[in-house]
Amino acid sequence: MLRSLLERARQGRRTMAYPKGPAPQLSPRFRGRPRLDPGLCQDDCVSCLDACPTSALRPAGPAPTLDLGRCIFCVECVDACPTGALAFSANPQLAARDRRDLVVDGPEGKLRARLDGDLQRLLGRSLKLRQVSAGGCNACEADVNVLSTVGWDVGRFGIDLVASPRHADGILVTGPVTNNMEVALEKTYAAIASPKIVIAVGACAISGGLFAEHPETRGGADRVVPVDLYVPGCPPHPLTLLDGLLRLVGRLADEA
Repeated sequence: MLRSLLERARQGRRTMAYPKGPAPQLSPRFRGRPRLDPGLCQDDCVSCLDACPTSALRPAGPAPTLDLGRCIFCVECVDACPTGALAFSANPQLAARDRRDLVVDGPEGKLRARLDGDLQRLLGRSLKLRQVSAGGCNACEADVNVLSTVGWDVGRFGIDLVASPRHADGILVTGPVTNNMEVALEKTYAAIASPKIVIAVGACAISGGLFAEHPETRGGADRVVPVDLYVPGCPPHPLTLLDGLLRLVGRLADEA
């Protein structure tokens, strides 16, 4: 025991400085917020639309729009685009309160994630979440678990995952909500005292992802319960998750 304590003292603080300090350095392979340049789109070109496996790209005038709620960040559209009109940046800030804010139609986007009024006052300093895996593949669940490790330590912000909905302020949902999990999600939501919130994590929980049209899924959490925060990705990087949660409780500015 003494050796363990001495080693812990030698290692010092291992939790990242973010958000007061710089964010952790991400891998060059990381795919963050996309950028669209409508000026580079060619007339009648549908290469990116044909390449997208989830129909996240939709025609809209001279250039398509990209729905981050459906996007799985596979970059098939980038490879198919002959002019380079599509690119994924290293910006991990993707979460939004309004589902419509996930539709990207240009180089920039706004982030609006702060809770409103009484919810901000009640949950801004302490937020307890019950995680519900509603048919997920365990990728989003694994990255949610990363937030509880010593390097990230989301508990230092008063945000914790709890074992019972009776102890929770809201639900963090992963997976496309299979038909078998629909009732379980509804019961979990009903077991939480009001006021309460719901956070949809990952493309599956937002829109159904690759399984959006499958008859055994509901196509996203907001088909079953009201959603207050959408965190895109497949799966979302832990930094994307942390950024969204901190914006939700008012620890970061709403605009970016």
